[in-house]
Amino acid sequence: MDFNDTKDEAAFRAEVRAWLAAQAPKHAIAPGQVLSDAEQVARGKAWQREKYDGGYAGITLPKTLGGRGGTIIEAVVFDEEEGRYHLPKGPYIGIGLGMALPVIGKHGTPKQIERFVDATLKGELTWCQLFSEPSAGSDLAAVRTRAVKDGDDWVVNGQKVWSSWAHHSDWGILVVRTDPGVVKHKGLTFFVVDMKSPGIEVRPIRQISGASDFNETFLTDVRIPETDMIGGVGEGWACCMTVLMGERLNQGEEGKIASLMDYAADTPAGAGTQLDDASVKLALATAYAEEQAQNYLQARLRTMVSRGESPGALAAMMKLSYASRLQKTSALAMEIRGAGALAIEADDSVTGEIWHDYIWASALRIAGGADEVLRNQIAERVLGMPGEMRADKGVPFSELK
Repeated sequence: MDFNDTKDEAAFRAEVRAWLAAQAPKHAIAPGQVLSDAEQVARGKAWQREKYDGGYAGITLPKTLGGRGGTIIEAVVFDEEEGRYHLPKGPYIGIGLGMALPVIGKHGTPKQIERFVDATLKGELTWCQLFSEPSAGSDLAAVRTRAVKDGDDWVVNGQKVWSSWAHHSDWGILVVRTDPGVVKHKGLTFFVVDMKSPGIEVRPIRQISGASDFNETFLTDVRIPETDMIGGVGEGWACCMTVLMGERLNQGEEGKIASLMDYAADTPAGAGTQLDDASVKLALATAYAEEQAQNYLQARLRTMVSRGESPGALAAMMKLSYASRLQKTSALAMEIRGAGALAIEADDSVTGEIWHDYIWASALRIAGGADEVLRNQIAERVLGMPGEMRADKGVPFSELK
């Protein structure tokens, strides 16, 4: 690939940069500004609507679905330029764009696409992911939440956990077990569910950072109409793979190391700053090279998707490398700041964000696929190494111990 902008891409970048300069400051979060969860969601919805009105929501989606009909490279360019601003872009918006829309667009019916895609692109609907359970995390196919057919509805009972921003979500993407008599990957079915449905209870989980953006979600006799099934009965695993592909390909943040370099230059050390230290320079240069390598791999895999090809387990490399890098670079930032990173001053919002990233990085190495599981996938499906012994192979789910 040629990573330099073509003439058309350079023109698009200039267009985006000018539009962002005019619109982004109105939505940017000021340094040190602390928002409640409700305020973050409201601000995120407003920024998403701004992008929709400007023609930058769903850049790669066809115009018939409300998107721009652009190229994957245009989406990358926009992400790069948007990353220069501190905007409300959390999971409360990202799950809908990066997980719900891909699965609805690929496996949904025309009516489902018409119902959900445009409203999500406008920021009118927020989404959460109802996948993980107390007994089904890294092994997603082990889900126990059950759905039983009753007339035109499916009745769902079970528990989900680590449901990011479920307490502020309008809809959820949900995988359940509809047939325990077949092997675990075959008995799953995929739904979208209205989070205001009777029988849904969301309980926030208090995290070490003090935030509560994760939740437990309990479903008790929740009735979901068959019209909200995505794909067919037993096709839930294929839908899950579409979701996870999008989640893993979209890992990463643009310009993180450039910001860290500025941070080092602003942090006093002796007669100069931390950026004058040769060991700090080497660590930052290494981190920058790793960030660029990941950006190029991401562009390559997104290009494969735009051509109709499937990156397969290569997508696991994106998530694996990003989670590891975030933890390493956050630790580097903490070391640059020194003792001040452990006792943060009230007005030091930049260090506060680094501290949050450092804590979050540990969770990210589990969320969306644990490191060990992703390494197995890469070893077996990319490198062609022998697979692990599986005691559950060919065994109906109901007979598993």
